[in-house]
Amino acid sequence: MNKTLRFLAVPTLALGALALSTAPAMAADGDQSYQSTLGQLNGSTATGTVTVDVTGTTAHAVLKVSGLPETFMDAPYPHVQHIHVGAQGVCPAPSADTSGDGVISTTEGAPFYGAIGQTLSTSGDTSPAAALDLTVAGQGSSYTVDRTFELSAESAKSLHDGTAVVVVHGLDPATLSPEAAAAPSDLVPSLPLAATSPALCGTLAAGQMAMPVGGADTGVATTATDNTGAIALGGGLALVALAGGAYMIRRRAAA
Repeated sequence: MNKTLRFLAVPTLALGALALSTAPAMAADGDQSYQSTLGQLNGSTATGTVTVDVTGTTAHAVLKVSGLPETFMDAPYPHVQHIHVGAQGVCPAPSADTSGDGVISTTEGAPFYGAIGQTLSTSGDTSPAAALDLTVAGQGSSYTVDRTFELSAESAKSLHDGTAVVVVHGLDPATLSPEAAAAPSDLVPSLPLAATSPALCGTLAAGQMAMPVGGADTGVATTATDNTGAIALGGGLALVALAGGAYMIRRRAAA
């Protein structure tokens, strides 16, 4: 049976409890660079690296990932990614799977990596409000996100404290246990658990400052596939709330 996902309209989404203040950060004491080699979660075989160079209250982030699930319901798989803040600043261990289904859901991982401080979107808004804007999600199995943006106060503090964590979402349902593959998402029940669960995770650690690259308020995404199709993804401590718009998933089955 072939299943086709057709993205009709992307809603504007509010993140409720995840929507942290987006006020600019206080001026930093000095320029600093933060890096992480992302680790695999939930059986993912993907790889990724991220750097965040901070100059004053401005950050330049470069995220490179490969090996993520490429398609979802015969369409390019949109992967959202964020800088999570305000918690323990670590990636969850297998023991975080309190449901016992073999998957650390976004909700189960939140006490470890925290709420969303910044969205690593490919263009436009980088605040928590853009966390589920699928038009600016990374598409397909491999892509690069290259952004310059103003840090929120919460994100700046977590970076300084060493508790900022980058999480990339979206798993291949075929790699999960039968129980987990059939389970609904803890955030968007109309979608499978795999769609919203974390695949890559890494704590941003302070390192040597890199040379400036790119311009302000820009974003570049290089993908292996085109931009058709989308799924709603999310992360954090509470269910997302629709602020406007609508989306529809249409499935076509053929014998």
